[in-house]
Amino acid sequence: MTAQEVRLCGLLLQEHFGDVVEKVGTHLIRSGVLTLRALAYETKLALDLVKKSLCVLVQHGMCTFGAGRRGPAGPVEYRINCEHILHMLRYPRYIYTAKSLYGDTGELIVEEILQRGQMTMSSTVKTVADRLTHNMPEGQSMDYSEVVSAFSRLVETHFLQRCPPMASAGSSSSEAVDTPIPALSQPAEPESHPECYKLPYINLTGQGKRRRSSEDGEDDQRAAKKAKTDNSECGDEGIYWQVNFQRFHLHFRDQAIISAVSCKLDQTSSEIVRTMLRMSEVTTPAHAAFTQALSANECKQSGIKALIVFHQIFRALPPSYNIARPILDQYLTLLVDDPMEFVGKTGDSGGGMYVVNLHRALANLARATLESVVQERFGSRSARIFRLLLRKRHLEQKQVEDFAMVPAKEAKDMLYTLLSENLVQLQVQ
Repeated sequence: MTAQEVRLCGLLLQEHFGDVVEKVGTHLIRSGVLTLRALAYETKLALDLVKKSLCVLVQHGMCTFGAGRRGPAGPVEYRINCEHILHMLRYPRYIYTAKSLYGDTGELIVEEILQRGQMTMSSTVKTVADRLTHNMPEGQSMDYSEVVSAFSRLVETHFLQRCPPMASAGSSSSEAVDTPIPALSQPAEPESHPECYKLPYINLTGQGKRRRSSEDGEDDQRAAKKAKTDNSECGDEGIYWQVNFQRFHLHFRDQAIISAVSCKLDQTSSEIVRTMLRMSEVTTPAHAAFTQALSANECKQSGIKALIVFHQIFRALPPSYNIARPILDQYLTLLVDDPMEFVGKTGDSGGGMYVVNLHRALANLARATLESVVQERFGSRSARIFRLLLRKRHLEQKQVEDFAMVPAKEAKDMLYTLLSENLVQLQVQ
């Protein structure tokens, strides 16, 4: 990591968790992998403070641990996850996205889980219902079932996921730090767990409780003391949930593509692309180059399958747009023929199957952004040369002058300026 990234991670840890956690986290970033006692010795902090700091980092998914170089019989080693620390910069955007998709209830669910790192479903439902009830007019309250419904929708769309099971989940908190555990070359991915998005059955009925301001401190202490009892009564003890950051990032990617289609074409085209992305948002792998083609049944004839996909897109469009089938076909053809290649067509039999070109669309958006930056900083002629090099890959100076229709002296000065800014490279043969 660069020095700026290390400093940024330290500032984020200090702002959210305090000076002690910041000192432990920053030292782990610089050192890489350390044992508990080595970390306490090098930071000159009390062993108990280091344990609590590591617990905070592990709770928020910012620190992983596993067997060290001596194997399972040796001491546990800790490694910081800088990417998760930098995710804190986007916490407001995650919360705003949940609010725009699922209302105030979804906003508070994501906010509570981000604030605490991981929570059980029953604890989240009770906390969110109490907060919503506290902000309601006197005599009104939020029912637990409404919060459970919002929580379920967040899980169904993969914005929330179960925390992966820990190897030392059965040990106590004091033993978990010092007890040897099996080697972990990579932290367990939540998606590798078969029940990652399976909702547990919870026995939870009732409504949120309104708290008086004078009783807030007493209520918090009482809730902390009875947390284990409440979880056991609800039936979801030991099942913790966390925010799926990758799913939020994929949503941001989809929104960037939709916004680009709206600016390039029109609102109706963007709504068609939005519908196609929404139909495959859960089934398409995170790093796939295309969205998966959807089918209502497992027909083996590609023509019938393509026809069903077209009908699926038609039925999934919002009724307010009232687009006829021939108009939808024209819009899809326009999207396929557009130079930005937002939508692709695979196969010709039966009308073909339509997919969203995720990687190609993002590459074209990045290219358009680069061209805009070059034009703003160095002028339209430099942007013309830069755009020409992007398309032709390699050109000699004489070819640049001829193709860009720029005088030799100006072309030489512009190429040198772009070279000094590391925007182009010079290859000597």
